[in-house]
Amino acid sequence: MPAFPIRTLGIFSRPRRADISDIVRPLLEWLGKRGIRGLYDTETAESLRDEKGGKTRSELAEECDLILVLGGDGTLIAAAREAAPREIPILPINLGSLGFLTSFTIDELYVALEETLAGHLEASERAMLTATLLRDGQQLESQRVLNEAVITKGALARMIEVELAIDDDFVCRYRADGLIVATPTGSTAYSVSAGGPIVHPAVESIIVTPICPHTLSDRPLVVSDGCNVVMRLRGPAESVYLTLDGQKGVLMHSEDRVSIARAKERLKLIQPQRKSYYEILRNKLKWGEA
Repeated sequence: MPAFPIRTLGIFSRPRRADISDIVRPLLEWLGKRGIRGLYDTETAESLRDEKGGKTRSELAEECDLILVLGGDGTLIAAAREAAPREIPILPINLGSLGFLTSFTIDELYVALEETLAGHLEASERAMLTATLLRDGQQLESQRVLNEAVITKGALARMIEVELAIDDDFVCRYRADGLIVATPTGSTAYSVSAGGPIVHPAVESIIVTPICPHTLSDRPLVVSDGCNVVMRLRGPAESVYLTLDGQKGVLMHSEDRVSIARAKERLKLIQPQRKSYYEILRNKLKWGEA
């Protein structure tokens, strides 16, 4: 990644994280000494007990050249919705427990910042999807997702029926607890816990994974990310939701359709220079450990 002038850095932090102020105050001082303006979101402002200094995440993204995420993958996903349309790179610092996407540790914060400012770190471009909920031909919701769009039943609901079509070709009618449509980045999230494959982020694909299917022969499917994937909810629709990146849920009606296609925006995610994707997988999934 070539060096580029960073005049303003925006900080997105995990809400209600008790030790954020201990991290952010010296960070702001460090940035100031280098002539970089440090801004932060309202969640960070709450931790700093600064009622007026914080900005909404949308406002923050409008002003900054680089976004620093302090948190886990959930915080990064929220930041991605603001960063990707504006082509702002994200530097992720893991304060969570697992964190496939936030692959720098807090101990690496200042080294990662120095290397980013010097242009020594690569930005991995991650594909995103646009998920659109349609009812009676009307658009009810449309959002970019970094990980996945999921149709799933509520805790007490019966098994649901979801019809899958790809590029207008009928594929299958699933009877299952739900259906996941994920990006390669999202292959290590909900999809893998439902038995889906792990797909390298560079593979241009969309992963379709049924959740606890009634028919055991219903297996995950990997298709080109140039395809248009449509999920249609069939039959009774009591307590059935469309969930987007695990952060937004919309109650669905019978015959609702969810159209999913590759988004034109791609997320620029700064990665550690000395950690390969496979090393991160080994560490996070504890591969090879007794």
